Amino acid sequence: MKKVFSFSFSVFIFLLSFSSTLNAQTITILQQDKPTSIRGLSVVDDKTAWISGSKGHIAKTNDGGKTWDWQQIKGYEKSDFRDIEAFNDKEAVIMSSGTPAYILKTTDGGKTWQEKYQKTDTTYFLDAMDFADHLHGYILGDPINNKFLLLETKDGGETWAESVNPPEALPGEASFAASGTCLRVQKDEGIYIASGGKSSRLISQQPGANQWQYLNLPVTQGKSSEGAFSVSITQNKSIIVGGDYANDKKVDSVALIQASANKPDFKLAKNGPQGFQSSVEHLGGNTFLSTGTPGSNITTDGGTTWRQIDTTSFNVCIKAKHGKLVLLAGNGGKIAIFKM
Repeated sequence: MKKVFSFSFSVFIFLLSFSSTLNAQTITILQQDKPTSIRGLSVVDDKTAWISGSKGHIAKTNDGGKTWDWQQIKGYEKSDFRDIEAFNDKEAVIMSSGTPAYILKTTDGGKTWQEKYQKTDTTYFLDAMDFADHLHGYILGDPINNKFLLLETKDGGETWAESVNPPEALPGEASFAASGTCLRVQKDEGIYIASGGKSSRLISQQPGANQWQYLNLPVTQGKSSEGAFSVSITQNKSIIVGGDYANDKKVDSVALIQASANKPDFKLAKNGPQGFQSSVEHLGGNTFLSTGTPGSNITTDGGTTWRQIDTTSFNVCIKAKHGKLVLLAGNGGKIAIFKM
């Protein structure tokens, strides 16, 4: 009887501990009630992070999100800065969606900004930006003449040039300027683009290759509000999220997982996130965090099953390049921290 009790008590403690671990993931609001919609987020390390948003707003933290230094960039008060790439607490690049299309850079922590690119042509609409390293980066834009706009820099954002070999776009296909994560660039993995609209595909180019690869995705698609919104690429597992932002409570075909490590095929998650998701981020191992207007979800089994952990609306979630800090951001100047 004593042995049975001891075994049962051990099982109870294990289950209690396991349950506590599952419920330990929390999202805590750090900032809100600012007149800006945040979609650009770059987390450098456990101390430094930058955000960019609508109406020319930028903010930076040097204490892990406890306090933020806000500014509205003079002369760009009407610009919607939907993505940002920060290299440290002094240097960052921002891009605006809409007309005019701007790319700005700071090297003094945001005290001054230099304009590095401008397009007043209304066909230019910038969606996302990502860098392979400090010098080499890309900006993705909506298709022009059936080809995606792809800008490239090799000097840390000082100069930008249009790619001579951009990927082709199908009629009605585009990418979403929702979180800056429909474009992922990795030095050893290549370039990855998640598209949506009338067609939804994963478009990729491997390092050193000149050809683009096109993979049709089994995600919600067909309307301008539907498709793949975000992609997270890792060596062992890749995940794509999206859905329909016009019907954000719809849970059908919201998340896709890589079918196998050796194949580029994707399949639907068994139990996906609770509604539309605009951003997904790899946190380590088999753990990924996703977020969207209906709330945030987590998977600890590589994307097969997801669990909603918060119902607050966010646009983007990003983990530190060098560290463990994970932040989220959204409308109304909302910034939050995620903790396991």
